[in-house]
Amino acid sequence: MYTKLAWRNLWRNRKRTMITVSAIVFAVVASVFMQSMNRGSHEVMIDNMVRFHTGYIQLQDYRYEDESSLDNSFHYNHETEERIKRVHNRIGEVLPRIETFMLAGDDASIRGALVLGIDPDKEHAFNRIRDHLTEGSFFGLNDQTVVVSEGLARRLGLGVGDQLLLLGQGRFGMTASGLFEIAGLMQHPLRDMNNQTVYMALPAAQNLLSADEYVTAALIELTRENAAGTVAAALSEEFADDNLIAWTWPELIPELLQLLEFDLVGAYFMSGVLYLVIGFGFFGTILTMTLERMREFGVLLSVGMSRRRLASVVFLETLFISIIGVAAGVAAAWLIIYYFYLNPVQLTGDVAETVIEMGWDPVLPMSFAADQFYMQGIIVFLLAMVVFLFPLVKVFKLNILEAARR
Repeated sequence: MYTKLAWRNLWRNRKRTMITVSAIVFAVVASVFMQSMNRGSHEVMIDNMVRFHTGYIQLQDYRYEDESSLDNSFHYNHETEERIKRVHNRIGEVLPRIETFMLAGDDASIRGALVLGIDPDKEHAFNRIRDHLTEGSFFGLNDQTVVVSEGLARRLGLGVGDQLLLLGQGRFGMTASGLFEIAGLMQHPLRDMNNQTVYMALPAAQNLLSADEYVTAALIELTRENAAGTVAAALSEEFADDNLIAWTWPELIPELLQLLEFDLVGAYFMSGVLYLVIGFGFFGTILTMTLERMREFGVLLSVGMSRRRLASVVFLETLFISIIGVAAGVAAAWLIIYYFYLNPVQLTGDVAETVIEMGWDPVLPMSFAADQFYMQGIIVFLLAMVVFLFPLVKVFKLNILEAARR
């Protein structure tokens, strides 16, 4: 009976109900949108770091993390790759890389460069690296050409078709030097790497560095990202006798996590301000609605309805309004975020130039993570229920005679 009465009361004054529901819908959409925009930038940052730098998991010699030297590389061949894939069913592709710092330039200028030997087909499948080419073409696995990041090419004054000299130290102190044609230029998604990176085919890099069939790391692609910890533990156990250890990306780049945590402090503060504004908005709406119903409450109490029953009906009304508002808000937020997820806002003008200089695409990425919808919905629902305690308090403190004279 209470449920039926509360439901009828909602639609007896449709305007009042719709105003309250609209306030909740706005609150949910605003909170989800803000959360999605903040998380979107973090996801892009992490995704670029993982795909172009660390991988979800990286298998290395146990000494390499402390001493990033070619002397601490490890033997890698087809049998090693198959052995890695057999360790866990969540392991997808394995990407071998050899990485070292060398001097790069020509007879006019020279700069320090990060030289990466890669399997171009596997890399493209993992991070779409060929899509970042701005000039020329990408090399094949058996080619002796290189692709240079635009920032480094600009510093050296080189372009497609020019010769690039690489000079450094190979494995066990061997002299490493070679002259390579620049096949293409690329805009690297990571700003620091855009200013210093040279890509070349893995066999060519191994030959240059006197490290045939050796790599400094094997990056592990996962079919499920949340399995990283489990897979890394299994790999470390499997290759313990080979002096290899598996690191997850948070272990390899803890400074990025610290940066994101620092950024989240500001995001939490802004969310708190938003919830405060939303709460006062709710309270103003509910205060007005409650004062409009004082005479109604007084009449019900005067004809014999107990305060407890009246409070139960009012509570059910607020519960229904909260559920309807949050459900509609989550649905509206889902549609809005999905649209901007597929069609991110393109930045223009000075803002776009600033973002490009920082090494990011001039867009506002949006996160489509499922938890942000229900978590923000729950928070707004609880906030609404707290604010809706006001009419319950008024019912228990209501003076029947004063209410009847309104």
